[in-house]
Amino acid sequence: MRVVVAEDLFLLREGLVRLLKARGFEIVAATDSAPGLLGALLEFRPDLAIVDIRLPPTHTDDGLRAALNARERIPGLPILLLSQYVEQIYAQELLADQAGGVGYLLKDRVFSDDQFIDVIRTVAAGGTVMDPQVVTKLLGRCSRGERGPLSGLTERERQVLELMAEGRSNSAIANRLFISEKAVSKHSTSIFTKLELAPSDDDNRRVLAVLAYLMSVPREGRIPPGH
Repeated sequence: MRVVVAEDLFLLREGLVRLLKARGFEIVAATDSAPGLLGALLEFRPDLAIVDIRLPPTHTDDGLRAALNARERIPGLPILLLSQYVEQIYAQELLADQAGGVGYLLKDRVFSDDQFIDVIRTVAAGGTVMDPQVVTKLLGRCSRGERGPLSGLTERERQVLELMAEGRSNSAIANRLFISEKAVSKHSTSIFTKLELAPSDDDNRRVLAVLAYLMSVPREGRIPPGH
């Protein structure tokens, strides 16, 4: 698998490169800036981009902007964001086109190399992986009256929805909530009905549909396409 890494901290960047190489990944480029990231993505068209959101030159959202710019030119480019912060707009923008793998991990919540490699493979294969804290913030904002249908969900349905948005299977949700898979399926059907989303057996499409719906309302400060 061919990977581009964008991280401005030298030790972290080198650590990522060494870890990935040891696991058999090919690092086609490792850069410390947004311009370097965009250039590498357009030149090498990798199987996955691992991107720090806050890159030079401004250390704000340059990494994200470069990744989004590249994804406009390379539809379906899998992108895994690494950040120290939970920012709703980042997840919103990345999920907007519902095309290609998407990941959003918090740096201080990656606890093992096996966990990280599993996320990489999932995103590269077109899947979606969101850190639970990111999901919680997304659902929390929506629950404050910004999305009417969410107010109609029961507490159990909200728990199931949050775990679905993390990319968990029905079996994993059942184990986490100590209920049967049949109960999870029933709650899922109710959730999709209330959110006016068609149920699907495809876990990835299910996650994308739920998150895209939750974040479909335009937000102030939305990043314009091509920026």
